[in-house]
Amino acid sequence: MPYNGGMELPFLTREFGGIGGTIKNRPEDFFVQELPLYEPSGAGEHVYCEIQKVGITTFEAIRRIAAALRISSRDIGYAGLKDAHAVARQLLSIRGVTETQVMSMGLPDISVQWAARHENKLRPGHLAGNRFAIKVRDVTPTDVVRLKPVLSLLQQRGMPNYFGEQRFGRRGNNDLLGAALVRGDDAAVLKLLLGGPDPALDSEQSLESRRRFEAGELELAMERMPPGNAMEHRVLARLIKTGRAGAAVASIDQKLRRLWISALQSRLFNAVVARRIDSLDRLLQGDVACKHENLACFRVDDAAVEQARCDAFEISPTGPLLGYRMMLPEAEALRMEMEIFEAAGLAAGDFRSGHLGKVKGARRPLRVKPMDVELAAGVDQHGAHITIAFTLPAGSFATVLLRELMKADPRPAEAGE
Repeated sequence: MPYNGGMELPFLTREFGGIGGTIKNRPEDFFVQELPLYEPSGAGEHVYCEIQKVGITTFEAIRRIAAALRISSRDIGYAGLKDAHAVARQLLSIRGVTETQVMSMGLPDISVQWAARHENKLRPGHLAGNRFAIKVRDVTPTDVVRLKPVLSLLQQRGMPNYFGEQRFGRRGNNDLLGAALVRGDDAAVLKLLLGGPDPALDSEQSLESRRRFEAGELELAMERMPPGNAMEHRVLARLIKTGRAGAAVASIDQKLRRLWISALQSRLFNAVVARRIDSLDRLLQGDVACKHENLACFRVDDAAVEQARCDAFEISPTGPLLGYRMMLPEAEALRMEMEIFEAAGLAAGDFRSGHLGKVKGARRPLRVKPMDVELAAGVDQHGAHITIAFTLPAGSFATVLLRELMKADPRPAEAGE
């Protein structure tokens, strides 16, 4: 049975009512700062810097910096991707330039906080964590007192380590694209990418293009395609030229295909977290557990013996990021994961095919602990708000914590995000 999408994710703190509200009403309402995994050494061919960007994506910031310094964007490394609709401070490495050149850049929506040399290029995931300060609006400020017991419980038991909905893309189907890639179903990839007209998501021009594609009118679909859809334009042009779905899919950037596979892994992981939501802090016999201090994984031979370490938040059970070399649990934990894989029609071996780049897989903690939590309520020129500040490990999503507090999937006030 082909995999066909996600599910409603249960809350851990269901006994607490939410405060409602909206987020990201304006970029300054959502502040995030990357916490470095290590400090630059002061010597080397790369210049590390912290930038502050407002209202643009990480890739757009990299594009502008590369153009300003007259270098290739490939010479710029990053540790994480940060939201466009936010004030975001993030780390970059830039090869072949001086600290003075970096500090003297004058770019719209980008400022440089500091610069120092280091030997190695910054790679994705080279972060200790992220610090957030988020204003929730359209709330009653006195409801701040209702959040304290919820946050206390999340710090004690752990926050569900769900992947946020942004992982699945604006259309919410990145995981479906990943599943079609894993199955080798090129026609399904193209239908998801170029078809599926949706009045809630598409402009009038995009709607017409997608309708024409589904009708098999490829040239008219190309004519109607919005000019900003460069990747879709390239894929459709390849399909028209060759008449082969496989050739069109092969023209999709490998980074994007990997993103879709990652979204599929994320959706399956979320299903495991949801299945174990009421016992995220309990080890099962055969679990693969993770040490929070270094993320090293080991198989649990005696759950009763190891539970004390779990209670102390030294270790946590993990869930799957499915791949052909992923460490599997045993006993009850394995049976639970296999049921989810089988329901999706997927197995670890499906991720071995060469066109996917042989996805090895990994384990991810089912829960994480929010740290350094602060709460404040107030009123500014834009109205009432509750500010929630906290630190999360790298790879965990602030919106997952917010949904436990708001009891809704956090959305911006304006339509379309």
